[in-house]
Amino acid sequence: MSLTRRQVAAAAVGVVPMVGRSPARKRRTLYIAGDSTAAQKYADAAPETGWGTALPFFLRKDVVVSNQAVNGRSSKSFVDEGRLDALLGTIRPHDLLVVQFAHNDEKSGDPARYTEPWTTYQEHLRLYIEGARAHGARPVVATPVERRRFDADGNAVPTHGDYPAAMRALAAEEGVALLDIEALSLALWQRLGVEATKTYFNWTDTEQDNTHFNPPGAIAVARLVAQELLRTRVLARPDVIRLHEEIPTSWITWPPAS
Repeated sequence: MSLTRRQVAAAAVGVVPMVGRSPARKRRTLYIAGDSTAAQKYADAAPETGWGTALPFFLRKDVVVSNQAVNGRSSKSFVDEGRLDALLGTIRPHDLLVVQFAHNDEKSGDPARYTEPWTTYQEHLRLYIEGARAHGARPVVATPVERRRFDADGNAVPTHGDYPAAMRALAAEEGVALLDIEALSLALWQRLGVEATKTYFNWTDTEQDNTHFNPPGAIAVARLVAQELLRTRVLARPDVIRLHEEIPTSWITWPPAS
C-alpha cells in the first residue's frame, strides 16, 4: 500500500522529538535528615521555626519536602534511634537526601550524641551517603548553619570547630554535593550585624536564643539552601522558585502539638 506525502510527513512528526519540548518532570521527594535548626516546630514552640519548614516555598510542587529532622539529634543518635533506617525504608530512586548535622555532635559530654569530627562524625555521615545511594537516591551534605555569635568588635565568629571542614573533606572524598550553609550563614550574619541578626533568631520577651530561628530567619536560611541546591546542580533552574522574592512570614505555620 502506498502512502501519500502528507501521511509520510505525519508519521515522521510522530517519531521525531519536538525541539524545545521536554518530557514531564518526575515527582521527587527531598528528605531532610538533621537537627532542631531544620526541624518542623509545633504550636507550643512558636515562633521558633526550622529552615526545613520554609524550604518548600522555594521549590516547585514536583519537588516535595519530607522534613525528617528532629530536635536534639546528632548524626549518631539519629542513626542509633532507627530514624535513618525508617527514612531509607521510604526513599525511592531519584529522590534526594539532604543531611545537616553538627550542633549536637559537638556535645562532648553526651556519649549518646557526641562524635569526633575527623573520625566518628565522618563515619556516621557515610551511613547516610551509602544508604541513599543503595536505594538509588542522591545524597547531599550541608554544613551546619551558624549560630548567632559576635566578638567584641562586632565580627560574626564561627562556632562549629572542625565539623564543617570535616564535612567538606568527606564530600570531596565521596564525590557528594556540598551545600556550604555554614560559610553562607556566617557571611549573612556578618552583613546583618549584631542588632539586625536578633530579628532572625528566636529572640522574644522571655528568650534570647542564638541557635534557633524565627520565621524571617528560617526563610533566610532556606533561601541559602535553595541557592546552594541550584549552584551545585542538585536541582535544575526550573525546580527553584522565588529566589529573589520576598516570602511573607504569614506563610509559616505551626501545627498543633501532638
